[in-house]
Amino acid sequence: MVLWSVLPLLLTGSGEAEPGQDTPVARHGPLRVEKGAVVGRHGRPVSLAGPSLFWSQWMPQFYNRRCIDWIARDWRAGIVRAAVAVEPNGYLENPEREWRKLEAVADAAIANGIYVIVDWHDHRAHEHAEQAVGFFQRVARKYGDKPNVIYEIYNEPVRVPWSGVIKPYSERVVRAIREIDPDNLIVIGTPSWSQDVEVAAADPVQGRNLVYALHFYAGTHKGWLRDKAEKALASGSALMVTEWGTTLASGDGPVDRASTEEWLAWMRSKRLSWCNWSIADKRESSAMLQPGAHPEGGWKDSDLTESGRYVRDLIRSWGY
Repeated sequence: MVLWSVLPLLLTGSGEAEPGQDTPVARHGPLRVEKGAVVGRHGRPVSLAGPSLFWSQWMPQFYNRRCIDWIARDWRAGIVRAAVAVEPNGYLENPEREWRKLEAVADAAIANGIYVIVDWHDHRAHEHAEQAVGFFQRVARKYGDKPNVIYEIYNEPVRVPWSGVIKPYSERVVRAIREIDPDNLIVIGTPSWSQDVEVAAADPVQGRNLVYALHFYAGTHKGWLRDKAEKALASGSALMVTEWGTTLASGDGPVDRASTEEWLAWMRSKRLSWCNWSIADKRESSAMLQPGAHPEGGWKDSDLTESGRYVRDLIRSWGY
């Protein structure tokens, strides 16, 4: 049984963070892009750390208020990512079911004063542009006035070109969001599973507060991918690591601590924000939770995998 009464009393009876509380959003306010960096209202670069939830249609049990409370309070996360699954058996087929999961996560993140990435978790988003526009306009209407919310409009494009496919899709979705929300960050996926960030940076989408997604898995992706990211940064583009893992790109294999430490040092030096994959109890080494872990948090060390213990401690020590 989880003894929630022993948690810090961070919330008022209304469920909102107390005024003046030192939450990430209270500290940094609305995020924006300035000179190729994500900065807060104080004008300084902001580097946030937290977990990504797993595909919402396959791990729905973790899309709940108490799970996010635990991540915010016990893990001291500054950000969380809601991976709203598009297909199979996701938002395209069950939009209201998946929307309710997003609401649970977004509302909890806002109440805890942390940032939330609303991720259109799709590998073929350009084929679902109409649905993406409708989804993100719905998100913007409900949450666009909240500084907590970050839009991620295309999780991981696969083998499709930037200029002819991904960029036009991104321009369309960005315009749709900006009709409602003129300011909050928008993260744009990049070719080859959000790795070819330098390709996007060479032919950027025009607009304010736009960021490119960089994804990596430490066991597979090494210095060559950081070199690509360096080119993007040098061109003046802003980056956010909205998904990364400690393992192979398959999500399995050993935890590669040596490569992970190299990536962490690099992300810290560039003041990048990140979300680790993933809050899940799937039997694979990138999952943070052991099979059967309680869906509402309250996790002990024994409830966490090797990667889960490692990443939780990273999040706790990252600061915001």
